[in-house]
Amino acid sequence: MGIETTLPHRRENKALHPSPEETNSISKPRKSRRRHRKMSPVQKLYETCKVVFSYCGAGIVPSSEDIQKLCSVVDAMRPVDVGLTPELPYFRLTTAWRTPLITYLHLFEGDKFSMGIFCLPPSGVIPLHNHPGMTVFSKLLFGTMHIKSYDWVVDAPEKTSTTENQQLTIENQQPATENQNPAIENQQPTADNSIPPQVNAVAPPGTRLAKMKVDADFTAPCDTSILYPADGGNLHCFTAVTACAVLDVLGPPYSDPDGRHCQYYLDFPFSQFTVDGVSIPEEEKEGYAWLQEIEKPDDLAFVGALYSGPKIQEK
Repeated sequence: MGIETTLPHRRENKALHPSPEETNSISKPRKSRRRHRKMSPVQKLYETCKVVFSYCGAGIVPSSEDIQKLCSVVDAMRPVDVGLTPELPYFRLTTAWRTPLITYLHLFEGDKFSMGIFCLPPSGVIPLHNHPGMTVFSKLLFGTMHIKSYDWVVDAPEKTSTTENQQLTIENQQPATENQNPAIENQQPTADNSIPPQVNAVAPPGTRLAKMKVDADFTAPCDTSILYPADGGNLHCFTAVTACAVLDVLGPPYSDPDGRHCQYYLDFPFSQFTVDGVSIPEEEKEGYAWLQEIEKPDDLAFVGALYSGPKIQEK
C-alpha cells in the first residue's frame, strides 16, 4: 500500500484491479516467498515457551500436553542452532583461575520464562543448587556431563538447632561425593580442626533430608531433562567430564524480589548424621542424603558472553 499510494491515479486503479495475467505474475512469487520463509529453531523455542508458560507461575506446572510440546522442541535443538561449536574459547581451560570459569549466554528473560546456555570447560562445576517453584528444561547440546540431583523428602523433619558442643560447621565436614567439588574445595579441615566422626554425628542447623533422583554421566545427544517444583530432581549439580554446553529453559525465572533466589547446598551421606524421627531401611540409605544450605561459594565464577547465534524476534 505504501508504494501504491505514491503512484499516479492511473497506476493506482491498475494496481487495485489488476488483470488475471498480472495477478498470476505478481502474487505467485509472493506466496512462494512466504511459503519458504522458515522459522529458526531458537525462534521456534521462544514462540513455544511463550505459549507454554503464558498461564503459569511459581509452583504452577504446565499441562502434560504443553510439557510434551516444549520438550519436543528442546529435544530437537542442536549446537549449530544457537551458533555453538566446541572450539569456542568458552570451552577451554585457563590457568588464570583455580576453578574453571563458566560462561553464560543470555538468550531471553521475561516475567514468565528465561532461556540461556551454560558453557563449561572440562572439570567445570555448577554446585548443587535449587529451582524454587520452577519447571526447568535442560538439554545437553554436546559433551559429557555428570549430573547429580535430589528432591526434598516431604514431611521429613529439618534440623534447626544444636547445642554449642554439638554444632558442626561447614569447614570441618566432608561432602557426600568421593571427589571433592572444585567449587567448594577450599572448605578443607585445618591441622587444628580435625574431621569429626563420619557416622552418627549430630546434623548441623538447616540440614534437610533429600532423596537422590539421578547420579550418572550423560553424553549428547540425549533426552531433555525436566525438573518440576517438587519432583524430577529440583536440586542438581553439574560437573563437566568434557567440555559441554547446556541449554536451560526456566519457567518462571529466578527472581529475588519474588523470593525465587538460587540457594546452594552441600550434600552428606545419610549415615553421617542422626536426626530424631528419621529412619531409613539399611538397603535404601545410599539413595538418601542430608543437604545443608551454604552461601554461594566464593570461587564460583560465572561470566557473561554475547550470544552470537540466530536472533530472537520478540513479539
